[in-house]
Amino acid sequence: MEESKRPLTAWYLVGVVAMLIVLQLLLTTQTPETLSYSDFKTLLQARKVNDLTIGDSTIEGTVDTAGIAKLLAPKTAAALEKATDEHGAHRFLTRRVEDPGLVAALDAAKVHYEGAADSHWTSTLFAWLIPGLLIAGLWTMMLRRTDAGPGSIAQIGHSHAKVFVQKETGVHFSDVEGIDEAKEELMEVVRFLKDPERYRRLGGHIPKGILIVGAPGTGKTLLAKAVAGEAGVPFLSISGSEFVEMFVGVGAARVRDLFQQAEKVAPCIIFVDELDALGKARGVAGYGGNEEREQTLNQLLVEMDGFDTNSGVMVMAATNRPEILDRALLRPGRFDRHVAIDRPDVRGREKILRLHARKLVLAADVDLAAVAAKTPGFAGADLANIVNEAALHAARADKKAVEMSDFDSAIDRVIIGLEKRNRVMNAKEKQTVAYHEAGHALVAESRPNADRVAKISIIPRGIGALGFTQQQPTEDRYLLRRSELLDRLDVLLGGRAAEEIVFGDVSTGAEDDLQKATDMARHMVTQYGMSERLGQATYEAPRHSAFLDSPAPPERFAYSEHTAQLIDEEIAQLLDEAHRRVATTLNERRAQLESLAQRLLRDEVVTRDALDELLTPPAPAPALRS
Repeated sequence: MEESKRPLTAWYLVGVVAMLIVLQLLLTTQTPETLSYSDFKTLLQARKVNDLTIGDSTIEGTVDTAGIAKLLAPKTAAALEKATDEHGAHRFLTRRVEDPGLVAALDAAKVHYEGAADSHWTSTLFAWLIPGLLIAGLWTMMLRRTDAGPGSIAQIGHSHAKVFVQKETGVHFSDVEGIDEAKEELMEVVRFLKDPERYRRLGGHIPKGILIVGAPGTGKTLLAKAVAGEAGVPFLSISGSEFVEMFVGVGAARVRDLFQQAEKVAPCIIFVDELDALGKARGVAGYGGNEEREQTLNQLLVEMDGFDTNSGVMVMAATNRPEILDRALLRPGRFDRHVAIDRPDVRGREKILRLHARKLVLAADVDLAAVAAKTPGFAGADLANIVNEAALHAARADKKAVEMSDFDSAIDRVIIGLEKRNRVMNAKEKQTVAYHEAGHALVAESRPNADRVAKISIIPRGIGALGFTQQQPTEDRYLLRRSELLDRLDVLLGGRAAEEIVFGDVSTGAEDDLQKATDMARHMVTQYGMSERLGQATYEAPRHSAFLDSPAPPERFAYSEHTAQLIDEEIAQLLDEAHRRVATTLNERRAQLESLAQRLLRDEVVTRDALDELLTPPAPAPALRS
């Protein structure tokens, strides 16, 4: 047993022994009333004594309490009257003295008596041995359970790392698609673990630590498992949050234990998932922050500093918040190689879809390239969810194969939400939603830099969406020009403008559109330098996290009240100009707006083919020959 456990165990043993002594005293307490031998002889002569048990040193029996108040002292008589057993008999006990005439007196009084069995040391032994063995067994079982439990006191300083061998991980680079650059970067790690002499011969050494950063769901953990699977070495996996406990010093002990485990099974890979839970920059919370977390981080830094690069142990970690990590973790000699995983492009998404669809029975009309084009910005986990939802949708319809329509339904469900056909809208609300979505679609089709419309629906979905206009980009975009942002601004305001033109009134349905339009206009003015009055300057910093959509507002730079007023004026001007452009477009295409809205009211969903049919002007009739 470890030294840290002995004091605690000793106190437990002391408590158990004390409880045993108290229990033994309670069980051996004499319940009969104790009488003096003279009072016993008085009762015997008055023939008040019955059923005696005569032992070597005591005499025990019952007494008839009728009239004993005249024979004994008041206190003694009252005590005897209260001293009753479970049968209601009044029991007494007296110490035996040398009295040769006792047996003759008992016979003369016709009292029934018997001798008590001699008390033997074995009875006392068993009285202590049986409870002792019982408590010892319970104590042993508790220790075994606590030793086995990951959250037990006995295991509180041990690392909870899960150890996988190559055949148990079952993940190889062939199971990872869409992140080819990251795979190539980590192939060097595999080569080092398989053939370390190749690098040692030339005097080089592999980086001590590799930090994988990327958005949630992009395959960081999967890539680390693939490295272990390709190298065929043990893989020790643990989450950063498992190091930190409420007890001071536990996290540091677990870090030491983790590296000790790794040295025993080297060559191997230590993988720390969600490193930001452990490696957050020290001092961010101010003086007197989380001392336990900082001690754990310090221990990790010490272990990585003292770690022999030729020991065959590779430390890998993953996080989606690299901006909050302590600088000491990121310096050369610790996590000195960073592998960034971005969301896959259209070709990468197609590869991921094909990987996850290998076990599906696909219909002939399924085009995974088209599915990839409809899912811009989706990570690997999102695409896996799409494939699974498509399979479930086909199974609910009792189909023999997964069709393209199932993938379309899965995309709509993931992006917008589940259909709520039971949410009944009245005729006026349905009409408002139809014109609103028709306005979005017509403006999108009227702008050269806007994404083409793929589908329009007025079926309620999710929590608050009463309808939607789905646009499908023709390609992945990483930069947007000012003209493209203005066209997107027009599309966002198309629904609100259609309501004004048709009904002369507006509804609350444009809340989300207005929020997105305002944010876009603010970014154009304060971050992108797209305002002629304010010039090429930035007035707000972008959100801190590069991989998370932080709800917190961006950090505001210091600028004057006059500049703040100019920013507000520029934002309002962008929105007003967009509103005027959209109103002009919808007034010019009022007939198409009416036709599209009526089609939505009739069919609830308008596809791309139906939209082309509505927007294409009829061919002129051929001229008649004279």
